[in-house]
Order: sequence, then C-alpha cells, then structure tokens
Amino acid sequence: MVQTVGLLLGLGLTLVAVVLHFARGTGWQAGEDISRDVLEQRAASVPETDFPEPYNRGVGGGAPTGAIESGASERQLEETDDEDAGFDPEAIEDVETYEIEFANEGETIEVANNETILEAGEDEDWDMPYSCRQGQCLSCAGHIEGGPAEEFVRHSNNDTLSQEEMDDGYCLTCVAYPTTDFTIETAEQP
Repeated sequence: MVQTVGLLLGLGLTLVAVVLHFARGTGWQAGEDISRDVLEQRAASVPETDFPEPYNRGVGGGAPTGAIESGASERQLEETDDEDAGFDPEAIEDVETYEIEFANEGETIEVANNETILEAGEDEDWDMPYSCRQGQCLSCAGHIEGGPAEEFVRHSNNDTLSQEEMDDGYCLTCVAYPTTDFTIETAEQP
C-alpha cells in the first residue's frame, strides 16, 4: 500500500510540474521574417538573362560549338542568313503531319510541320532534355538517323550546330520543325 501511495504521489507531482511548465511557456518569440529580403538580395546579385523561365532543366547544356566556323567568309554567312530568313513556323498555312519515330521512347507519333520535335515529345508527357528553347545551346540536341538533318527538319534558329554536325544528322529539337518522316534519338549531342 505504501508503494501505491508513493507511486500515485510521484505521478501527481510530475503531472503538476508538466502542466506548470507548459502553462508558462518558454518565452521564445519568433524574430522578424527576413526570407523576402534574402530572396531579393540574391535576385539582385544574379545577372539578367534572355532565357525564359522556368526553362532551366538543361541536361548537358554547353556553349555554342561552332555555328560560325573559323574562316567562314561573309558570303557564306549571308547565304546561311538568307536560307533561314523569314522562316516563321506560325505563318505556315498548309499544315502537314509527319510520322516521327522517337527511338529512345520506343514510339512513333504524328508531328505537324508547325510544331517542334521537343513540343511534340512534351505533348506525349516524355521527359525530354532542354534548356534555352532558342537554339542557343546543345541541351536539346538529337540525332536523326538516315542522313543530314536538313533533309528531315528545318530550324527556325540555330546558333549552335555547325554545318558538319547537321550533315552528321544532329538537330536542335527545341527549334526543329519536321519536313518529312524520320527516326530520331533524343538526348544525343555531337
């Protein structure tokens, strides 16, 4: 009986101590929220870019590898500019679709000639690599089997791939519009 009374008395005192502790509180108060200031300070320290957000999922990324080869004459550069000048995929009136086989995904889908290869893959919910979406990096590069890329796609902008790389079948899926049926391996860089 003495043990029971002692146990109940000890339990009661412990309960009283716990209640008093939580009733008083710890006295700690949260300081001023500085998260907004920290974010603004970080944003001010980062230089502005031309890349639209949130297109920063680059896989390999990288600097241009030679869109303008050393020693290229002004005439060659003007010819290249003339070929792509005025190409506006949104202005295509006669929309055609082509069967594009995505080798890595194991599927063939129809892609319109006013839709990029990257957009078509994203419409299928495939996780395809990209970064700038402007033809200025290699993150979205893909390899077309069967010949030079120019026989299968038309780029609306290409600041990265050299003529030699396009002859080897490489294209930038973010700015490549199909002109015929073909097979492509995405996430393949020269």
